[in-house]
Amino acid sequence: MARVVYHPVPPQRNVQRFVRNWSTSMALWGVGTGVTALYLLSVTPLVKREFLSKVPVIGGYFEDKTPASDKPF
Repeated sequence: MARVVYHPVPPQRNVQRFVRNWSTSMALWGVGTGVTALYLLSVTPLVKREFLSKVPVIGGYFEDKTPASDKPF
């Protein structure tokens, strides 16, 4: 009959295994969520003015070039 042998596993090993297996997936989901949130909120003036216009490469696209006389408020 086979003999059952107990092999103790330290708790840190389970954490390391979890992080190694799921870190790539969690990072991709986080980046996707952030990009989606910025895409959906890019029409909001506050997001345009405070965040998107300050991004180095694409900031000029989101700057408001409308003259003050044409703005209703």
